[in-house]
Amino acid sequence: MHLKLNTPNEIVLDLTVNKVVAEGTHGSFCLLPRHVDFLAALVPGLLSWVDEAGKESFAAVGTGILIKRADNVYVSAEAASHGTELETLRRLVLEEFSQMDEQQHAAHSAIAKLEADFLRRTMALTEDHVV
Repeated sequence: MHLKLNTPNEIVLDLTVNKVVAEGTHGSFCLLPRHVDFLAALVPGLLSWVDEAGKESFAAVGTGILIKRADNVYVSAEAASHGTELETLRRLVLEEFSQMDEQQHAAHSAIAKLEADFLRRTMALTEDHVV
């Protein structure tokens, strides 16, 4: 199978593999070359694969989507870090994904403030027109 892992900024992986294991919204699953075509929403976690030499490797991935079509497995994630040692990946995940969580929290707070301001202004307009 051919595995390709993309983020919005880069192609993280592009290689030939014999097996892919990922974590979806319904749990962990394994893909082998003769499995049927498949689509899954991914949760933040580990993506692992076994290359043609039988070596297992890992990448930490954020929320994303996985598509298996024929002999191709496409993974698109909001963030990904490739590494050979699980402890290194764990540290990367904690650092990178916690930073993303802080940025997302700040964005959600800004949106909430905009929505509240919009509602206040809308209420003020409707109060002005009520007789």
